[in-house]
Amino acid sequence: MNDQLPATYYRALHELQSIDFVLTDLTLYLDTHPSDTQALAQYQQFKDRREVLAKQFEQNPTPLTSFGGHDGTHDSWQWNNTPWPWQV
Repeated sequence: MNDQLPATYYRALHELQSIDFVLTDLTLYLDTHPSDTQALAQYQQFKDRREVLAKQFEQNPTPLTSFGGHDGTHDSWQWNNTPWPWQV
């Protein structure tokens, strides 16, 4: 764990990773059950939640992806700042 990052960073990243897992699982389920309205509603709910969380997370100095979180207001390239999401 990087001591320079606050605990909220790790909680947010964990929640994003958990939601990604749920979305992947629902995607696989919906591939074989495309008419399941409950699963479709759950998918949309988690997808919407992920969009909100990702936008909030990318306000941190460490973006989720090399193309995310860089809105042109930074005067330096931020992607090379560690830890990257897969390193925590």
